[in-house]
Amino acid sequence: MDFTLYWFMFPVSIVVATCAMLSGIGGAALFTPIFILVFPLLGEEYVLASTMTAVAAALFTQTFGFLSGFIGYYRRKLIDYQLAFRILRVSIPVAILGAVVANYVAGSVLIASYAILVAVLAFVMWRNPIKPGDPEVHLEGRVIIEKTDSRGHTYSYDRPKLGLASHAVTAVGAFLTGMVSVGIGEVTISNLTRKGIPIAVAAATSVLVVILTIVFATATLFAELIQAGGWTAIPWNLLVYDIPGVLIGGQIGPRLQGLIPQHRMRQAISVLFLFLSIAMMFVALRNTGVH
Repeated sequence: MDFTLYWFMFPVSIVVATCAMLSGIGGAALFTPIFILVFPLLGEEYVLASTMTAVAAALFTQTFGFLSGFIGYYRRKLIDYQLAFRILRVSIPVAILGAVVANYVAGSVLIASYAILVAVLAFVMWRNPIKPGDPEVHLEGRVIIEKTDSRGHTYSYDRPKLGLASHAVTAVGAFLTGMVSVGIGEVTISNLTRKGIPIAVAAATSVLVVILTIVFATATLFAELIQAGGWTAIPWNLLVYDIPGVLIGGQIGPRLQGLIPQHRMRQAISVLFLFLSIAMMFVALRNTGVH
């Protein structure tokens, strides 16, 4: 195992993690296509063993990026812990199920599923940008939450009700995260902001939801890979560069929160997702022999 092979992923990981923290998406949404699309273009020695290996590596890398982001948001005192754990009761077991199912699905199907998902996300992010809730409007009978961050900014919002529809959306996002590395972060931040949670609080809470969800999904995927191919089935020579990169990017993102217009960042990500969707679907069709 050549531990100098993936040296270039250190700066790439910093950029990816920073963008993930700013936009609220999961970093794995960008790492997965890098592993699947870009690595084969660099040469055969860069290609990962399987699509599931790419998904597992992307999620494992994202775990550290969001851990760093969590520390940043924790210091800013923006996380709504009670709200996060209400979501995690659904997301964790469903993400584990998705990771188990991924072991029985062909790689081309996983890639096609990713392509379809990010195409949908591109449309949603472009047409429905995150909008801050109105702190002056509170519904009767709702509990009003006031959160003051480390910089003295106070956020006021109604504690949202998470009904069947919200749990269903969370379940879909968690299942897809376990299968193709994308979903839980995107659906969580979108769901929270639609319910009037301020962007800063929604992003911070989403980070906690994502990190705990993907920890369990990643552990499941790694267990399956190790069972099938031993410890060498894990691309450690890639992760040694990805992990420090995302730890740095995870600290940069929260510090830049509010400096870059959120809607511009999400529009840029949506355009990128559209191109990634097309490219990933092409790879899926090529792997299945469909032209």
